[in-house]
Amino acid sequence: MVGVRKTATATARSLKTAEWPAADRKAWETACRPAIRLQRGGAAAHMKEVTRSDLVKRYGGFLGFLARTDRFDANATAAGLVTTGNVSAYVANLGDRVTSVTVYGSIQKLRRMAQLIAPSQEIAWLVELERDLAVEMRPRPKWDRIVTSDELVRAGLTLVAEGKLALHLPKLTQARMVRDGLMVALLACCPIRLKNYAALELGVSFVRLEGIWWILLPASATKERRPDERPVPEFLFDTIECYLEKYRPILARKSDNTTALWLAMNGRPMRYSYVRELITNTTFSTLGVKVSPHMFRACGATTSAIHAGDNPHLASALLHHRHPVVTAEHYNRATSLNAGKALADVTRLYRR
Repeated sequence: MVGVRKTATATARSLKTAEWPAADRKAWETACRPAIRLQRGGAAAHMKEVTRSDLVKRYGGFLGFLARTDRFDANATAAGLVTTGNVSAYVANLGDRVTSVTVYGSIQKLRRMAQLIAPSQEIAWLVELERDLAVEMRPRPKWDRIVTSDELVRAGLTLVAEGKLALHLPKLTQARMVRDGLMVALLACCPIRLKNYAALELGVSFVRLEGIWWILLPASATKERRPDERPVPEFLFDTIECYLEKYRPILARKSDNTTALWLAMNGRPMRYSYVRELITNTTFSTLGVKVSPHMFRACGATTSAIHAGDNPHLASALLHHRHPVVTAEHYNRATSLNAGKALADVTRLYRR
């Protein structure tokens, strides 16, 4: 292997930027350079931090694979390791471990990163490979994971009640149960994107105004570049206040120097990946179905269409979409559910 020692770093799944080839590292720093007065910023300066972090992780994953398979060269030019041979081997390796959707996403991010750090490099072959993978992509069906929002709320509040009543358990365990239940119930009512949900901050994005709790997201924090302001249902107020007054301080361990709404067991703000895993596992333990935070959006859209079909734009407003077509295409299963219910009614009548 050229230019890298076989250490713990070389066996890591994703190399950190400090472990990248120097040319890659320098090119990425240039791409992220912010605009200053009349001087234009780098090609990635306009991207949100979560987008840049994802690109770094995906590119680091590619370099990590090269390090593990003796293909890494610390002296390579910017994106110089993005070759047909290296990428073909990487795709084959991914195909043995992850879904076709993840393979496509990894190559799409790799192509995007290569264009950012080496815009003059010829990568038409990589664009073509990305297109082929898009055609071969077979997304996992999600409709078997649809749970109506009222069921999610009920599951969350049931867990909250169990936590309050579990006086035989350690206080920290009770606090965790109340927190987990509230996280599920609140997200079911306000299905915002996970990056925003995980980052909710008291007094900033999660505030109480004139007795009403609000989630307030500025345009800079949303994918749609529009402010997202939504009130929390009143039936959650007591649970929220109980969590903030009694259980969040337990999680904070008497050293609450953060305004993060969601705290981990060690008193620190919960990370994005941890929130995603926690919510998915909590729905599985309470409902028997793994409902990821993103699936809460599909659940909300479907529930809106089922119970408020006379308000056709409710679902798109709930998900903060500009165009209802996006909601209908990607999130709403109400039509097929209603059809199934109608068939069941006909069958029931025939059996009678």
